[in-house]
Amino acid sequence: MTDGTDTTGGTAGTDRAEHIGGTTVLFCAAEGPLIRGTQDALDVIGAASGAGAAWAAVPAGRLHEDFFRLRTGVAGEVTQKFAQYGVGLAVVGDIGAHTATGTALRDLVREGNRGSALWFVADPDELRARLSPATGDRARP
Repeated sequence: MTDGTDTTGGTAGTDRAEHIGGTTVLFCAAEGPLIRGTQDALDVIGAASGAGAAWAAVPAGRLHEDFFRLRTGVAGEVTQKFAQYGVGLAVVGDIGAHTATGTALRDLVREGNRGSALWFVADPDELRARLSPATGDRARP
């Protein structure tokens, strides 16, 4: 493709790998098991690693509600696993209903988006833009 992206595998309802510049991202399907803890995170990390992906893009709807309630520890548990295995985590989709309820999650989103391992993006195109060589954002977690 002329924009530096190409896709590998995947059909409607399945995970698919996409190459953006020099970075491979596993875009997780919207349908699938909820990510609610360590084992679920490891399953996604394993799928990303199997696809040769440096990033996993997970639809916000695939994250258990407890992920967005920071006091439960689920977000910390999940994001820590991604960091330990060197796979970036991009939460894709509208989380406005969750960030409206408290400042702690808003702070996590702001700090995550400043870093290079955890991003919250509105849609896949925003993630593609962040990873595009033209933007200068860091592609490796």
